[in-house]
Amino acid sequence: MRRSTSVDVAREAGVSQSTVSRALAGDGRISEETKKKIRKTAERLGYTPNGIARSLQTKKTNMVGLIMADILNPFYPAVLEIYTQKLNAMGKQLLLLSVPKGFEVDDVLPSMLQYEIDGLIVTSAVLSSRMRDILHNRNTRVVLFNRSVDDFSINSVCCENRSASMEVAALLVAAGHRRIALIGGRPDTSTHRERSAGFQDELRRHGVQIIGEQFGENTYGGGYRAAINLLSGPTPPDAIFCIADVMALGALDAARFGLGLKVPRDVSIVGFDDIPSAAWPAYDLTTFRQPIEAMVGRSLSLLFDPADFPPAAIRIPGELIIRGSTNIGPATA
Repeated sequence: MRRSTSVDVAREAGVSQSTVSRALAGDGRISEETKKKIRKTAERLGYTPNGIARSLQTKKTNMVGLIMADILNPFYPAVLEIYTQKLNAMGKQLLLLSVPKGFEVDDVLPSMLQYEIDGLIVTSAVLSSRMRDILHNRNTRVVLFNRSVDDFSINSVCCENRSASMEVAALLVAAGHRRIALIGGRPDTSTHRERSAGFQDELRRHGVQIIGEQFGENTYGGGYRAAINLLSGPTPPDAIFCIADVMALGALDAARFGLGLKVPRDVSIVGFDDIPSAAWPAYDLTTFRQPIEAMVGRSLSLLFDPADFPPAAIRIPGELIIRGSTNIGPATA
C-alpha cells in the first residue's frame, strides 16, 4: 500500500503543500483553524512528516547530543531523565551516547558528529582543544555539565563545589571530629579538585588537617576499598568525606559490614550528589545535594541562547542534607 505524502494531505485539505509543511512544523503564521484541519487530515491519511527531509531544508534537526562518560554512576540517570523531560517540552529530541570504560570523549565524539545535532552537552568529562576546534568550525555549541575547564574556553555548568565542600567540613568540625579523611575519584577532574580544595581549606581554617586521603574509581567498589584501607590503619578516621555518593555508599558498607563498625558512632560518613539511594533507610546518608534541575536548565539556556556571549563558567549553589550517617553532637573519642 502506498504511503501518504504531504501532497495527498494538501489535496484533501484544500491547501498548498507548503502550507501543510509549515502547519505541521508549528508555523505561527498559519491560523489555528487551518492547522487543526491539516492535522486531522494528516492523521486520517496516516501521514507523518519526514524529520530528516525537513532538517535538510531548515538546517535544524531539533536534536541535541548528550555524551555521558559516567552513566553507571546513579547520579547520571537522574540527570538524563531531567534532560529528556526539558528537551521534550522544548520540542527537541535527545541523542544519547555513552563513553565505554577505558575510553575518552574524544574517542566517541566522531560517532556523535555523524548526526546533524543542533548542540552538544558533555557530562562528567572534558574535550581536547582539537575537538573543541572541530566543534567550533562546525558551529556546534557545546556545554560541559558537572565539569569545567581552567581557561574558560567553553561553556560549563557546575554545582558550587568549593563552597559546598566547605559546608561539609564545617559540619564535621562542629560535630567534634578531628580525625578526618577524604575519599576521591580521579584527582585530575575539576570536580575532585574543587571539592577537595574547598574541604581541606575549611578544615585548615579550623586548625584541622586530613589524616588520610584515598583515590579510586568513582564507584561503589572504589569507595568500599578506599574506606577499608583508611579504617584499617593504625589511626583510623572518625569521619570520612567522599566526593560522590556512590563512593560514600561503598564506604558506609565497608565500615559496617566489612569492619563491624557503627555508623555514625564510630565513624561519620558524608557524600556528595544526593542520589536517590542516599535517602534509603538502609543508608540514611548525609550528603550535599546538587541542584540538578537548575543545572540542566541553565545548561540548555547556554546551549540555545541566540546571543554570542563569551564562554561562561556557571556555578549554582546546592543544599547540605543532614541525615543519620553523621554525628551532629561531639564525636566519640
